Formats: sequence, structure tokens, C-alpha cells
Amino acid sequence: MDGYRHIIEWLGLIVVGGPLLLIPVLGIPALLSYPLSERFITRAGQTVVVAGLLASLGILGIMLTVHTNQVPIDIGNWVQIPHYHLFLKIEFDRLSVPFVILSFVLCGTIGAFAARYMHREPGFNRFHVLYSLFLAGMIITSTAGTIETLFTGWEMVGLSSALLVAFYHERPAPVRNGLWVWTVYRVSDAALLLASVVLHHASGEGNFDKFLGTASWPEGHTVLTEQQAFLVGLLILIAAIGKSALVPLSGWLPRAMEGPTPSSAVFYGALSVHLGAFLLLRVSPLLDQSRWLCAIVVLVGLTTAVFGAITARVQTDIKCALSFASVTQVGIIVAEIGLGFRYIALVHILGHACLRTLQFVRAPTLLLDYHNIENAIGARLGPNNSGSPNGLSEGWRMWLYRFALERGHLDSILMDYLVRPFLRVFETCDALEQRWTDWLSAGDSRQSEHARRTAAAPDDFL
Repeated sequence: MDGYRHIIEWLGLIVVGGPLLLIPVLGIPALLSYPLSERFITRAGQTVVVAGLLASLGILGIMLTVHTNQVPIDIGNWVQIPHYHLFLKIEFDRLSVPFVILSFVLCGTIGAFAARYMHREPGFNRFHVLYSLFLAGMIITSTAGTIETLFTGWEMVGLSSALLVAFYHERPAPVRNGLWVWTVYRVSDAALLLASVVLHHASGEGNFDKFLGTASWPEGHTVLTEQQAFLVGLLILIAAIGKSALVPLSGWLPRAMEGPTPSSAVFYGALSVHLGAFLLLRVSPLLDQSRWLCAIVVLVGLTTAVFGAITARVQTDIKCALSFASVTQVGIIVAEIGLGFRYIALVHILGHACLRTLQFVRAPTLLLDYHNIENAIGARLGPNNSGSPNGLSEGWRMWLYRFALERGHLDSILMDYLVRPFLRVFETCDALEQRWTDWLSAGDSRQSEHARRTAAAPDDFL
């Protein structure tokens, strides 16, 4: 096994190090305003993706050959102070390996699509730099063996996603929506960071093998008590809600469609939107420890599924309709995780990610095909009413339609009851600071005037 372990370590270096190396290769010339050819950028990305995919498949083959389900690789203890240490580790197991293979396959597919879609785009190099940052974040998050390592990849995914939403920064709408996405991600990141702090105080470890058990996923058993598992799991659930656009933080997902179609396909239809579900799968032993936490996870998942199903039926934009369809499936996946169907949820993620990527990539040409069909038959295609609810009165139908059209009023509710109170507090503090500064400035002005008159008094006397 030791010989195979060294091979897995070298292959793991290719899996994780390749995307990380791609960032400076494409990013440094962009910062120095040195233009790279589209051919070089595309070939560099394809080389990294193919090498990482072959390496991950090699790791899977070795693990199946030697009948092992878990291979941890320690990177080292980077920070060690009293009561806290920063330990970085990557881990290949039955959860991380499929997700890594999925990330390379979909990112490679969308990268080939983006090479043509973004052809002669002024921000071609910038797009691929952010795209490589996203790929590296996905790989680090998927293979993370500690919560600190996972948080590193989590941040890279969030940063690249928000910047790609605001990719067309010459228009105000993408910038505004990118800021909205970044704000929601900040809430999610704060919850995950707080969960890390609480976890260190509760168990003294951020290592998944320490507080989730040494058994391979998903057979681990947490060492935390039921109350500790509920608190940490609730914070992790909040992080998953923000990252996967679950209710009540679902309003940012249609706003993310302002980005280029390749980023919308792989981020919000395939990989990034499933990252919250992946996090819940990773910490699934915490769910087994607390029934109340499982019940909350199921409730959030089912509520999100119903909300997404209702809202997707009234969207007039195909990308928004697909995004809310993704919300529906992610809600079902989260409910499956809460009910304990871990392998079913993993297979559901893999299948849904591939299907939704195909739909997002096909969406622009699908509209063209519809126009060609309408031109051929000389009439418009009739509306599809197969999804309309039956057995409801006209009043309920209209209420559901308005509810779905306003997307559940989630944005307005969060703005009125969560954001505006914070803004009022900040505005009050700003006003108090301004008054205090004006008072101090007035006092300094009076002292300066008094000193000036005192200094000028002998000259005036003479």
C-alpha cells in the first residue's frame, strides 16, 4: 500500500497543483498587460484539465485496485499557536473523487465551449483567469480534509463567481448583480467561518478525520455532543443555504445570469450551486447526531423545491427558468441528504449537474430553433400549460402566479426586514460620527482663532 500511496500523492499533486499553477500562468501576463493568444490560453486550460482528469481517474483506479476507500495527504501544519492551529490536508475518498472527476469533466467541456463563445471578446484572458480560479477552488473544496482547507477553496469559488457575474462591467446591471451575489456569499462565508471557530472550541480540531471519525465517508461518527453537532451543523446549513441558493437566499441566482453563458452553465447550473449540498454530504455525521438538525435540513430542502418549481413556471427568460429548475433539484437533493440517502444524493448531484450543463449550453441555440420553427409554420407556438395546477380556483391561481412572478417576495422581505435595519444602524452611526467630527473641528477652529488673535495682539497695539 505504501508504494501505491506515493503514486496517489504524486497524482494528487497534479490534481490540485495543476489548476493552481494555471492561475499565475494566465493571470500574471494579464496584470502586466501582456496579451496572450487565444490559442495559448485555450491549450493551457485544456492541458491542465486533461492532466487533472487523467490523474483523478488514476487515483480512482488505484483505490479500486487496492480496495481502499480513503487516502489522506497531509500538507502540513502552517500555523500553530496556543488553542489553535491551521492544518492543511487533502483527502481522496468516495465523496471527493467523484466530485473531482465531475469538476474536471464539466469545466473541460465548458472551457471548450467558451473558447468559441468568447472568441474575440475583449475580456477573453480575464474570463479564463477567473475560470481557472474557479476550477482551483472547486478542486480544493472537493478534496479538502480540514475545514480550513475547505474554506480556502470555498472563498476562491465565491470570488471567481461574483467577478464573473460582473464580467460585463461597462454596464451597471452586471456590476449591481455581482455585488448582490457577493453580499449573499459574504453571509454564507461568515457562517462557515463561525462554524470553524465553534468547531475548534468544541473539539479542538478542524480535521474532518478527528471530529467526524476516522471511518471513510459516509460511515463516520462524530465525537461532538448532540448540542454541539446541532450548533455547528446549523451554521454549516446557513453556509449551504447561501452558496446553493436555498430558501430564503434564492434571490441571487437569477441575478447571476448576467454573466457569460459559459460561467452560468458551469457555476449556477452544475457545480457552484451544488457546493452547499456537497458541504452537507461532507459533514453528514453531524446530521446523524441530531434529529432536529435533520428535520431542519429536510424542511429547507422541500421548501426550496416547492418554491423553485412554482417560480420556474412563470419565468420568461430561459436562463432564469433553468436556474430556478436547478433550485428545485438542489432542494430535493438537500432533502435527500436530510433523510439519510447519502449515495442517492451524490448520484443525483452527478446526473443533475451534467444535464443542467447541457441545457444551459443548448439554451441560446434552442431559442433560434424555436424562431425557425415559428417562421416555417407561419405562426407562434402555443403556450405549454402542462405545469399549471388543476383544481384551484381562479383567485388561488392568480395568487400563485403573482407569488411566482415576484419570486416569493424574498428579495423585498430580506431588504425590508434584514438589510434596511442594518442600513439604519450604519446611517445613525455615521451621523453620530459626523456630529462628533464637526464638534471637534469646531473646537479646533475656535482654538486656532484664539491663538491667531493672541499672536496678532502686540502688532495691533502698536
